[in-house]
Amino acid sequence: MPVQYLRSLTGVERTQRANRHLALALAFIAGSTDAGGYLAVRQYTSHMSGIVSSMADNLALGDVGLWLSGFSALLAFLIGAACTAILVNWGRRRNLRSEYAFPLLLEALLLIFFCLAGAWIKHPKWLFATILTLLLCFTMGLQNAIITKISRAEIRTTHVTGIVTDIGIELGKLFYWNRPKAGLDLPAVMADRQKLRLLLLLIGLFFFGGLLGALTFRHVGFLFFLPLAALLLVLTAIPAIDDLRGAH
Repeated sequence: MPVQYLRSLTGVERTQRANRHLALALAFIAGSTDAGGYLAVRQYTSHMSGIVSSMADNLALGDVGLWLSGFSALLAFLIGAACTAILVNWGRRRNLRSEYAFPLLLEALLLIFFCLAGAWIKHPKWLFATILTLLLCFTMGLQNAIITKISRAEIRTTHVTGIVTDIGIELGKLFYWNRPKAGLDLPAVMADRQKLRLLLLLIGLFFFGGLLGALTFRHVGFLFFLPLAALLLVLTAIPAIDDLRGAH
């Protein structure tokens, strides 16, 4: 890929095109991480709605241990999102070109650690599996927060419920019958076809990433996280290199 294109994806100067392309790449990574991570630790790590619901169920049933497990996963996701805000604002106050690349670079490093730790311990014990689960929740919080900040809360990459809701809204507009009424000059209800196309691509890539992640994990185990980390490093490398050159 051209250097300028890679620079635009995670650089400080943003365009709608760069936001869309970055979101599509991150949706694929999120789907792969979520599905492969489930096979690794037996828990989805980006589905906070389900985790909060399970917390309520477990508390009602008196299972405090499972409630604490859900609460810790929720807290890890929350801390990951907060960490993204800290890293972005830290870079912004120093006029760094890589202010948006920092959280994704951290995510890449964490995925590498997850891969190496999982490959080293073939059958992780309960405590170690819990740590890996929290690590994945943290990385999903990192990733969802960065695309949320970049797109000003218009795009999500791990929050599929929101994507499906937005698809339904745009489909409702698309199939709405704009019947003219006498004496009323109302604007026609029109769907945002470009947004609808983006939403469909996001959910499609999330699904494709999940399918590929699950199939790959079955054959190579934890090593499947390495290509995902490598993709994140490619996305973040150019702005980081620009800052290193500027420092010298």
